[in-house]
Amino acid sequence: MLTRRQFGLGAIALGLPLSARPAGYDYTTRETFDLFDKVFHDSGLTGQPTHTNELGALGWGQSYVLWAFVRMYEAYKDTHYLDRLIHNADLVLAGRDSVRGVTDYRGLSLPGWRNTSYTAGGVTLLDAAGTPVLEVRSALTNVSDAVVTVKAGSSAERFTIVVDNPKKKRVSTFTDLTVDDAAERVLAAYPTPNMVTAKRLAAGAPAHGTFPMAAAPVHFSVHTGMITYPMAAFVRLVRQSPRLQRIPKYRDKAREYLQAVREAAAIHDREWHDGGYFIWPKHMPVPYDGTEQPHNQSLGLGQTYAELAVATGERRYRERTRAMAGAFGRDLRTNDKDAYVWPYWPSSGVMYRGYTKADDVSEWTPSYGRPPVGAQQKEDLSHAGIDVEFAAAARRAGLGFRGHDMARLARTYTRNLATTDNGLATTFLYVDGGGGLAPAGQYLQAPRFMPVAPWDPDLFTHARKVYDDHAVESQAGSTLLNVAYLNWFARRS
Repeated sequence: MLTRRQFGLGAIALGLPLSARPAGYDYTTRETFDLFDKVFHDSGLTGQPTHTNELGALGWGQSYVLWAFVRMYEAYKDTHYLDRLIHNADLVLAGRDSVRGVTDYRGLSLPGWRNTSYTAGGVTLLDAAGTPVLEVRSALTNVSDAVVTVKAGSSAERFTIVVDNPKKKRVSTFTDLTVDDAAERVLAAYPTPNMVTAKRLAAGAPAHGTFPMAAAPVHFSVHTGMITYPMAAFVRLVRQSPRLQRIPKYRDKAREYLQAVREAAAIHDREWHDGGYFIWPKHMPVPYDGTEQPHNQSLGLGQTYAELAVATGERRYRERTRAMAGAFGRDLRTNDKDAYVWPYWPSSGVMYRGYTKADDVSEWTPSYGRPPVGAQQKEDLSHAGIDVEFAAAARRAGLGFRGHDMARLARTYTRNLATTDNGLATTFLYVDGGGGLAPAGQYLQAPRFMPVAPWDPDLFTHARKVYDDHAVESQAGSTLLNVAYLNWFARRS
């Protein structure tokens, strides 16, 4: 959060009128957006284009900024915003693994952005001679915060393992193990607080001591999609505009970005399922390997497919976009308010219905839920923003959804989510209106439903009031996107 004084100094530096200074913002003006853009990038807050994605700063930060520049260009047709996108996108592309010289968990240096904060991981324990004998693993996120302590057991070949994640305040203890029975006994105890599994590597006993766990670097389809979607949109804008095509800078950048987006998206080809979603392949070091990815994570990359389908017309992207629209559409349910409701996880998947160890679904998360009931929560507002964005992109591409779908998605906001609290505009947490009042990290994402606001203008009115009532100053990357979307819709009206 930035103080009003800091905002005031930024406004004065930009020479903005008093109406755009801290006494109050008009969130539908480019002056407010430009101020927020400057203050955010001067602040060094998480989500700068020079940050890595190790902790998700690009996927859940800078991606929104790039996206905001696209929407501001669409609102004002000023190439200043395309230039801003180019400046940041070039820095983001310079942070790809293949440029940085870093690798994923398989040792591959790929043209994407790896992550270690949402992955699984572990530590390889050595015996006194330095031979690897046992791998201890945790599927709890932020696994790099955890340590494994090996203590003496009841005999020379026996030992006790304590897995401690102090930040999450979770401890898992396994007593009097041997290397030969450790994996089976740890599996029998699952689920444990730190979601621990083990794998035997060789005979022997691990040396005593405390050893840090390390997260395995992985590429997430949702991060790749969020980062590349604005770049793919840039390609589409340039290719559809004879004016932009005549300008070498934009024409050349469109060609460059198209290649970069293709290469990044291709990283996830092995995760694609023809049913219209992505899976995490079994053995991939992530929580819930072997299962279908949540709707928002699949559709994050689906957004990019939709833009590529329009920009290139290629069958591959068209077919995948259409398949994803169909898969998501089958999970949309109409409630008594004629609004859509949908689950976080695909209802046809194993996560939704749960699975047991006997099902042999996942290596890192051997069981989940109590079949036939697993993870059946509804989608939350902020992740729903991705789903709604995809639906709108697929409709623009002519590859899924009709006007009545857009109207029902709009009513998801106006009839299910929108509410007030002590006279201030806010939202509920889940798309069915459940979960109680949403925290700030959720209700401040309200303008991300703007792609469907043309089917219910009350959506814009309420989302704008959320920002007005809360005098939003928090300069997360997503704030820029939300302000851009308020500008985008206001210019359409």
